[in-house]
Amino acid sequence: MLATSAWFEPGFRGGGPVRSMARIVDTISDKIDLWLITRDRDLGSSNPYPKLSGQWIRRGRSRVFYLDTGRLGQWLRLRRELSAIRFDLLYVNSLWNPVFTAIPIVALSLGLLHARKVLIAPRGELSLGALSIKTKKKRVFLNGWGPFLRSMDVTWHASSENEASEIQAVLPWARVGVNRDQTSLPYEPLPVTVANDGCARLVFISRISPMKNLDLILRALPALSEPIELDIYGPLEDRGYWSKCQSLIRQAPSTAHVKYQGELAPSDVRRTFSGYDAFIFPTRGENFGHVIAESLSASCPVVCSNRTPWTSVLETGGGAIVPDLTPVGLVKELKRIAAMTTTDRLRAREAAGIAYRSWRSGVGAPNILEQVRISESSSRV
Repeated sequence: MLATSAWFEPGFRGGGPVRSMARIVDTISDKIDLWLITRDRDLGSSNPYPKLSGQWIRRGRSRVFYLDTGRLGQWLRLRRELSAIRFDLLYVNSLWNPVFTAIPIVALSLGLLHARKVLIAPRGELSLGALSIKTKKKRVFLNGWGPFLRSMDVTWHASSENEASEIQAVLPWARVGVNRDQTSLPYEPLPVTVANDGCARLVFISRISPMKNLDLILRALPALSEPIELDIYGPLEDRGYWSKCQSLIRQAPSTAHVKYQGELAPSDVRRTFSGYDAFIFPTRGENFGHVIAESLSASCPVVCSNRTPWTSVLETGGGAIVPDLTPVGLVKELKRIAAMTTTDRLRAREAAGIAYRSWRSGVGAPNILEQVRISESSSRV
């Protein structure tokens, strides 16, 4: 099987899709040979990973090629090596990416690449929130790209029933399979031993981009008279958007102490969440939401939009849902958290851990490539 993904480890700025792809690579069975093509540098970086560019690297049973997209020699090498192989599946991780989606699919249609089937994981790109950003450009692209993909009889990978519905709302003809195996997080949450007894400590951990909706939190702060601390972590994916957020931070009331704390290595995310009273995440949409799982796994309650697969988990103890993505809608939850006693905060964190444990115990399925292999084997019987 051949897979493509613009971002992969050791990078992490690409967020959840990086971890999803790592999970797939690391859990394939001995019945699958996987070749993965990815970029040789992290999102937003001009520097390649040390000693990886232009190299095939063994990772378990898989082979990973780190491509410098600006080097013709590496492209020619890949064409020579991959055109000699007849793959059972081409698996692309994006709908829009011109290099890691459009090029391999067009190459397949021209006979320059050989694969019996195509599987596309749009990774939340067809959610209402995602489509509301650069709407005209995406609609124009879909008008041409959609019929082309339909003619190739592709299958779509959704990570939840919610994402499957989003895909079919945009592409009614799409054949969609759901696979929820997206995380390698442990089954037990971090224990809660003490609770913060000062003002409410809130955190935002995600990519700084319009999709994650950090500016909504900042626009809600002037209506909050209670003292709070808000720490922001994440790569600055969209510099123009971050400038807008910085302007809002300067307008925050004196009772709100807002700090940008830089980027976090993946290994530090759970530990960081464990030091806060709540994760505020008014995202415009998530196909899965790794960062929500990480927060819950650290027994940190989540205040989130209703545009993720986590609504029922949060409503049954994991945190709270904000259906009205306006400053007025969000400030109600911020006031509730700010008014909590130390005991309230401790109980909320314990409830988040319980909700996580319950969710995690119900996750258990073969990864998507294994699911495809099993389905193919069954169809041949």
